Amino acid sequence: MISVIFDLDGTLVDSEPNYYASGRLTLERHGVPDFTWEQHSRFIGIGTLETLEILKERYGLSAPVEQLLAEQNAAYLELARTATPAFPRMRAFVERLHAEGIPMAVASGSSREAIDAVLAGTGLDALLTTVVSAEEVEHGKPAPDVFLEAARRLGAAPADCVVVEDAAPGALAARAAGMACVAVPYVAETAGDPAFAGAGLLFAGGQAEFSADAAYDWLSARAVG
Repeated sequence: MISVIFDLDGTLVDSEPNYYASGRLTLERHGVPDFTWEQHSRFIGIGTLETLEILKERYGLSAPVEQLLAEQNAAYLELARTATPAFPRMRAFVERLHAEGIPMAVASGSSREAIDAVLAGTGLDALLTTVVSAEEVEHGKPAPDVFLEAARRLGAAPADCVVVEDAAPGALAARAAGMACVAVPYVAETAGDPAFAGAGLLFAGGQAEFSADAAYDWLSARAVG
């Protein structure tokens, strides 16, 4: 049986504006004003901890990365609980898979607390009960660790898993895990990234192009094949 592993941020929910806002506020507190969306977008698909490690070095921040992470998580959680919309077509896809009894998991670079807050806030927690945070494994994306751990918890072989991802690091992680990938780029301009070249199914137009029916039909054909 096919199992489906979803990335969370930018794939199931539109949380990137909240990550940008919380990151910008954290950097402002530490003397880095004017952190732009364009700068933030380069880190989409990379875990918060890894992002802050890079930014700490880039801007010469004196605060420990653990402090930066705690500050950003606190700011993010305030937003996540009340202002994180699920993508309607992706919710429909999850609901259909759930109705068909297809095993599903969430594997995300976010903290477990952030994942749980978003899933609860959107009601997706009733449908997606197997969750893996990058905090629980040794390496975040583009390493395959979170996806391999999700497969282990589902009791599925990696070759029987399909990853749904919006960002290049996640697509690379899926490939490294030996899993097929359905790619729905959050940033449309990245659709031509070589990381997406190996995707089994690519919605180059992102969420605006995503079709739950098309994705389900592709999964069904793969399961039969």
